[in-house]
Amino acid sequence: MYKIAVVGDKESILGFSAIGMDMYPAYEEEDIKKIIPKLIEENYAIIYITENVSIKAEKYLEKLKVNKIPAIVTIPNNSGSLGYGGKRIKEMVQKAVGIEINFKD
Repeated sequence: MYKIAVVGDKESILGFSAIGMDMYPAYEEEDIKKIIPKLIEENYAIIYITENVSIKAEKYLEKLKVNKIPAIVTIPNNSGSLGYGGKRIKEMVQKAVGIEINFKD
């Protein structure tokens, strides 16, 4: 059975446990490099990562884009959106459908 995880600073991910997601605190790229392989091995299908941590580990996460599972989705942290997650979703949609989609800012 596939699972869902959320990775990021503890303050931002704490509430996700209330809806049944597994939490993995991470603050730096080194944390991500330790956590993500473990999650892949344990059959996590969706991994949400807060923007602030995702930005720090951008090059590492880019290498994982070739895999269909897990889906790695960038979400805002508790301070609000930096715009990075929306940019990544836009890029994924463009790649999937082959056309540019304009989002209202």
